[in-house]
Amino acid sequence: MIRKVTEKDIPQVLELLHQVNMVHYEIRPDLFKPHTTKYSAEELTMLFRDESKPVFVFDDGGVQGYAFCQVSEVKDHLLLQDNKMLYIDDICVDEKARGKHVGKALFDHVKEYAQTIGCHHITLNVWEGNEPALCFYQNMGMQVQKTTMEIIL
Repeated sequence: MIRKVTEKDIPQVLELLHQVNMVHYEIRPDLFKPHTTKYSAEELTMLFRDESKPVFVFDDGGVQGYAFCQVSEVKDHLLLQDNKMLYIDDICVDEKARGKHVGKALFDHVKEYAQTIGCHHITLNVWEGNEPALCFYQNMGMQVQKTTMEIIL
């Protein structure tokens, strides 16, 4: 079942955040530190209360995945059309639950949520080298919107 996250989920969410960090560390050890998480328990407590940043979990007797989202709007911009968008900041499926369609269920829920609140589109970022994530998002119907490039000095 997919539901909004609660503070009681923090220990399991922290474990999943660690798994995501290690994927990123293995791809880009020049940027990511190993054995840490993007948020502390205290930061998660505050984040979970922010209505503009909904977090959903897949719970089947325990948290098996999550989707961190951010909703934003453009209004009266000189260049851009008015619209509401949902950004998936982070999505993770527990390594023990992969292949069981947890990610698809989370993605479908986020997509339905975004449609319900009137979003025009969903965006996210994928690190170069994270082929499983890239393939997953392409299978969900996502396509490249823009490309970020770098040069390492």
